[in-house]
Amino acid sequence: MNLQTQTVVVIGAGVGGLAAAIRLAAAGAAVTLVEAAATPGGKMRTLPSAAGPVDAGPTVLTLRHVFDDLFALAGTRLEDHLTLIPQPILARHWWPDGSRLDLHADPDATLAAIETFAGPREAQAFRRFDQLSARLFKTFDIPVMQAASPNLGQIARAALRQPRLWPALMPGMTLTRLLRLHFRDPRLIQLFARYATYVGGRPSHSPAVLSLIWRAEAQGVWAVQGGMHQLALALATQAQRLGVRIRYATRASRIVTQHGRVTGVQIEGGSTLPCTACVFNGDPAALTQGLLGTGPASAVAPRATAPRSLSAWVWSFAATPQGDIARNLIHHNVFFSADPKAEFGPIGRGQMPVDPSLYLCAEDRAAGPPARPLERFEIIVNGPAGHPATGHPAKGHPAKGQEFSQCTSRTFDRLQAQGLTFSPQPQAPALTTPAMLGQLFPGSQGAIYGRSPEGLMAAFQRPPATTALAGLYLAGGGAHPGAGVPMAALSGRHAAEAIARGPTSR
Repeated sequence: MNLQTQTVVVIGAGVGGLAAAIRLAAAGAAVTLVEAAATPGGKMRTLPSAAGPVDAGPTVLTLRHVFDDLFALAGTRLEDHLTLIPQPILARHWWPDGSRLDLHADPDATLAAIETFAGPREAQAFRRFDQLSARLFKTFDIPVMQAASPNLGQIARAALRQPRLWPALMPGMTLTRLLRLHFRDPRLIQLFARYATYVGGRPSHSPAVLSLIWRAEAQGVWAVQGGMHQLALALATQAQRLGVRIRYATRASRIVTQHGRVTGVQIEGGSTLPCTACVFNGDPAALTQGLLGTGPASAVAPRATAPRSLSAWVWSFAATPQGDIARNLIHHNVFFSADPKAEFGPIGRGQMPVDPSLYLCAEDRAAGPPARPLERFEIIVNGPAGHPATGHPAKGHPAKGQEFSQCTSRTFDRLQAQGLTFSPQPQAPALTTPAMLGQLFPGSQGAIYGRSPEGLMAAFQRPPATTALAGLYLAGGGAHPGAGVPMAALSGRHAAEAIARGPTSR
């Protein structure tokens, strides 16, 4: 595509915005990227710790080819700018009864591990589930993830040719129900059900087709040396090398329109950046709420932004792990609750889960046991969007008070009961709450993944790159094809290609 006559302003330096900026600049457009924060990455952010910056967002890279393609477009190679560490164990899973299961990059090793863990019948059940997941991924990849908007006709034709897909596509078939058709062991149901949370849904309310996420992860998991924020920095560097002008600590206050199309982006302080097109890499709900002015308020249908996905309480800290489990932690760990209802029941009522499953990233163990005692950790506790801050927080520490106390207990008391403690135990500045996420990402209400994936047609209701306002385009996890680092990058491709097709609204 050739865009030498286009002047584009990208709002937001998340992965979607960076991907769009790179593609547009490589095609000849004059691109300015404005970002409210002091660094790129969006939700791919860090917090300071005694051991260095620690991730407070995504922790691993999947579907690496999406980024290989993006760096190639910039005329370079990903491996020339980042050190990616392949993870032979995709994830290690722990249960309160002391049982443990690893999923491996080697599919035969995974099958053997499941047989040892749950017996030959469950191993064969996994083989059938894995095959179904692979078929679903292949069926949905081109007409959904790779397409500018979902092609229902193509999906229907593919499904008609593959009757084995039908159970996963039936109305009312949730991910939990599908897994119960395959597995008898409740631990395996709980394990594979967790993939719904990767895109912000509750397993018992999310469509069974989300089982395809397993195959995305099974294709390979990489850790980024130095943390995932290094990916954002590398993308920003490539964008600047291509001529993108990045303005950090610059908040967009209004998208300017004239005669029914975008003409510029006003930034705080009053000046306006003229443009022929604007890519909004933020939560689309910010537009419908009028946070970028009245002009784009009707550019996205409200049903494309609601209901909201899950949020989270996120711990980011440095400590020395202690206890029986400490030496067996790997980069990617999940500590499951005894009863999923104690997690997702309260979340459905807008409350902090009573007994949450905990995702724990041991950031410094990507290449094996760390050389130093002080390690960096990120722990994610699923929660509802819109959860209000409670207690009376001290200035600068919004997580203090009742909310901090509850989250501390439900995280670290749980881990201690399973044989894992941390010294020192993290304090309030290490915790990002749903309310804080709502402040960091305007319009989101703290939802990490944009619109909820719950409901049979939810995947087809996300807004595409084009909007009802000429010259305004969307990128990021709140737009099609959805949440996750590689999906956000693909959304940037869709936005750039939509601009190349012409300055028209959908």
